[in-house]
Amino acid sequence: MGTTLLAFAEQHDGKLKRNAYEVARAARAYADELGGTAIGLVIGHNVREAAAQLGGHGVETVVAIDGPSVASYSTTAYAKLVARIAKEKGVEVLFLPASTLGKDLATRVAVKLGAGVAADCTGLKVEGGELIATRPVYAGKAVVDVKVLTPVKIFTLRPNVFTSGTGSGTQARVEVLAADLDESDFGARVIDTQVASGRPDVTEADIIVSGGRGLKAPENFHLVEELADALGGGVGASRAVVDAGWRPHDEQVGQTGKTVSPSLYVACGISGAVQHLAGMSSAKVIVAINKDKDAPIFQIADYGIVGDALEVLPAFTREVKKLLGEG
Repeated sequence: MGTTLLAFAEQHDGKLKRNAYEVARAARAYADELGGTAIGLVIGHNVREAAAQLGGHGVETVVAIDGPSVASYSTTAYAKLVARIAKEKGVEVLFLPASTLGKDLATRVAVKLGAGVAADCTGLKVEGGELIATRPVYAGKAVVDVKVLTPVKIFTLRPNVFTSGTGSGTQARVEVLAADLDESDFGARVIDTQVASGRPDVTEADIIVSGGRGLKAPENFHLVEELADALGGGVGASRAVVDAGWRPHDEQVGQTGKTVSPSLYVACGISGAVQHLAGMSSAKVIVAINKDKDAPIFQIADYGIVGDALEVLPAFTREVKKLLGEG
């Protein structure tokens, strides 16, 4: 019998996040290579319909742990449930998204299963019947190949690196289970979440426009927002402007913020400190706007504009709108 892979699918309010489809597709692809099976796992309240959608991304069987008590995330409760299912199903490989939730959950599950973890993977391959992960090190300055040696192995997959596809519409077979937890299992729980704007979260966005100190003042961030809205993207920020109170922490991109891998990343007035590059250097196309021609950001940019972001951004936004027939 081949390897059993488990894809943990993240959801919010009963709707799967894009990284859930990415993790499911990765599990299907590598189950095929390893001659094994891929199963999904969704935890939440009223998630049966969402769980069935994973069938369109190659996971034929999904376990849905459903109940009001797990409607909101709890690191202790979710870890207990994931570990329980992994043991019951004889899982040898677990895939989780390298999202804030996924990173938090993976470490606790690893302890319960005695599993090694390869975190923030940007690539996977099979060699000699074993999964080998590629992941960044030294704040993104280098990448290494990692082999997990424990019997149970956990991989967190960087969002937007493993394709989610469009889905075939096939419904998965869903096995619904009760949470079966008591109050002592909830050492911590999320009691409220707030969305700062109607724009996509930077970890989900395919296009991101980020601003830094080069914008000079928080009131100038509307220029970043206008370009992001014209492109249908999310708004990001450097650590410097978040620390200064210009922008909320949920927009911070970088080593101490969020790791992103969009198709397009536009860095406006961001010099490119190594901590910021660690969070966005895997973007497929990087455009940098900075008046300092020697700024480190230009070393990784595919396209660079040497100029004041306050002057470049309005012109950039106008041209985008023209191309889209909005200007």
